[in-house]
Amino acid sequence: MSEAIALARRGVELGEGGPFGAVVVKDGEVVGRGWNRVVKRCDPTAHAEVEALRDAAQRLGQFHLDGCQLYTSCEPCPMCLSAAYWAHIEHIYYAASERDAAEAGFDDHIISEELTKRSEQRRLQSEQIQREEALEVFAQWQQSAEKQHY
Repeated sequence: MSEAIALARRGVELGEGGPFGAVVVKDGEVVGRGWNRVVKRCDPTAHAEVEALRDAAQRLGQFHLDGCQLYTSCEPCPMCLSAAYWAHIEHIYYAASERDAAEAGFDDHIISEELTKRSEQRRLQSEQIQREEALEVFAQWQQSAEKQHY
């Protein structure tokens, strides 16, 4: 956890984004590192946890991070939590809470609230179009010898 917090500090000192850092650990060894680079990369997805997951996946050469733990300087936002699920992270350890982040100006509570609503009740509206075309690609993938389930 100390390394995750040190990475958060590094990001702040570099002015690359918010005060967040994360590491991915496997078998007691750090295999991925990241800090918030949203500002530096002009990338709203460049959160510390996502950066650390990307780094670990590249280093390990696999998109599933089974047997890995995520240490993060702050409780993950909904996007980062979802990324940890997709990566098959085994356990998450965090230092600061969602409430601590909100008090510092990083309030993602509205996103969590929005995700509990039915799609037609959300502020960000969505609508389905061109479903049949998309289903053709799904069928193509299902028949592909190159597909990998994840």
